[in-house]
Amino acid sequence: MATRKFFVGGNWKMNGNKAEINGIIDFLSKGPLDPNVEVVVGVPAIYLDYSRSKLPRSIGVAAQNCYKVAKGAFTGENSSAMILDVGADWVILGHSERRNVFGENDELIGEKVRHALESGLSVIACIGETLDEREGGRTEEVVFRQTAAISKAIGQGSWEKVVLAYEPVWAIGTGKTASPEQAQEVHDQLRKWLAKEVSSDVSQKTRILYGGSVTAGNCKELAKKEDIDGFLVGGASLKPEFVNIINAKQ
Repeated sequence: MATRKFFVGGNWKMNGNKAEINGIIDFLSKGPLDPNVEVVVGVPAIYLDYSRSKLPRSIGVAAQNCYKVAKGAFTGENSSAMILDVGADWVILGHSERRNVFGENDELIGEKVRHALESGLSVIACIGETLDEREGGRTEEVVFRQTAAISKAIGQGSWEKVVLAYEPVWAIGTGKTASPEQAQEVHDQLRKWLAKEVSSDVSQKTRILYGGSVTAGNCKELAKKEDIDGFLVGGASLKPEFVNIINAKQ
């Protein structure tokens, strides 16, 4: 069985100013952070350059979105090339807020993933069902469909630069968290889907994160599950408790 390095992403969303970012950088720099964990923070585009210049090099920096082409008449968008140019090397794509607030569909997210990978970025690709979909027994149908669009965009080539993040929409920012058992069940099914639809090698090597109201209080139990390879953390990544979440495996 492949050894998958634990991964913790912090998605700052549309939060922060320079003073607040300095505070986050301070507690991340002081840590101590588990050296066996890969840490990446998702930064508002306007602060990507500033954050990359201030954060320790051991911490990766991700944009929270990018467009599907290199440049052009797309007012308000950012390209993969721009993200790379300021020293960031990751991008979060397909987050539920992009899907459900801004109306991005599976096809567009797939196109963004393909272009980001071709440009040299690594991708945190998000999937997850709404409350209505879960209550309707459609969790697997939805996450498999979303993953299929991402898989089609990746092909066989760049899976080593992709991390999947399972984020049930009903658990994001609500204080509700999927139980460790619920999260593990979906992660297990996703890994089986990858084995069947892509390859057993990709299934074993691809890291699948859990996201959705992860806190210092629940992270250790979630981290014990075999197929949970880390977290994508929202609000808690703005607070000192993020250090505890990074160290969940200790």
